[in-house]
Amino acid sequence: MRGVVTKLLVFLGAFLVVVAGLAAFYAPGQVKKTPLDVDSVTRLSGDAQLFDGTALQPTPVRATSVTHADSELSTDDVVLFQSSSCLVKDPDGNAPDCVSADDPEKRLVSAGTSVFATDRRTGLSVSDFENLPADAEPREGLVNKFPFDVEQKTYPIWDGLTGTAVDATFQGTEEIDGLETYKFLVSITDADIEITSGVLGKYSSEKTMWIDPVTGSIIDQTEQQTRTQADNGQTLLDLDFGFTDETVAANVQSAKDNGSRLSLLTSTVPLVGGVLGVVALVGGILLGLGRNRGGRDDAPNSSVGELTGSRRR
Repeated sequence: MRGVVTKLLVFLGAFLVVVAGLAAFYAPGQVKKTPLDVDSVTRLSGDAQLFDGTALQPTPVRATSVTHADSELSTDDVVLFQSSSCLVKDPDGNAPDCVSADDPEKRLVSAGTSVFATDRRTGLSVSDFENLPADAEPREGLVNKFPFDVEQKTYPIWDGLTGTAVDATFQGTEEIDGLETYKFLVSITDADIEITSGVLGKYSSEKTMWIDPVTGSIIDQTEQQTRTQADNGQTLLDLDFGFTDETVAANVQSAKDNGSRLSLLTSTVPLVGGVLGVVALVGGILLGLGRNRGGRDDAPNSSVGELTGSRRR
């Protein structure tokens, strides 16, 4: 019986050690990747001043961004995203996520769609991805999330209005609803842009982003943005908005859930599996050594006479 227990302990210990090793060295590279089932809706709200041709008119606004991962056109290393965004006036607080260009209440401020690809591990844009449409705009830097295991450093992040990657500078840590986040600032001053077709202008923005350091997801974001006409300096848009409370709460919960799963796979399993595996291995080895020193414990019962070599007469 002791021999069976010894073998079981050695087998179990070896199995647990292998599982712990895989969880520590192989699993992180497999689970720390942007999933291919992303289908998210981000909502923002705030206030804006819009130039109506005569003067700036204040109005509440809301913005909606929908991002969907195309699992069929994505690969093991690159994820293809389809994204749409819409900014509308929301004077009575009941505006829909988006309206058409011929909306009778003229609530549409801007709307657009885009297709882009990012590296599933680093979050960086992959503009030469083979499954991108031929007319897809080339991008640089991070696009819609930071990498897993975010560092306290400056990252390049894509800005669609300037068509370049700009610096997202680390500012410190802040807690949001029990989740520790890394705070980054993206600052742009008087960048040259094309406001509308043929109309040149200046663009300034102060965007603050709160990032989950484990998954790299954006938890909260606020932005103050202005766009002015180049030839006369007239402000055409003065915007101050950020993620809604509901969006932030959903992002926090998602980050906590995903962080717990990652911690289980990459930290808890290696630690617990490794410790239990070593204990089982050592126990099995010691039990086997004790069995060898004590002789075979599964030998058939023998009489005293047989053990001493005496014969019954």
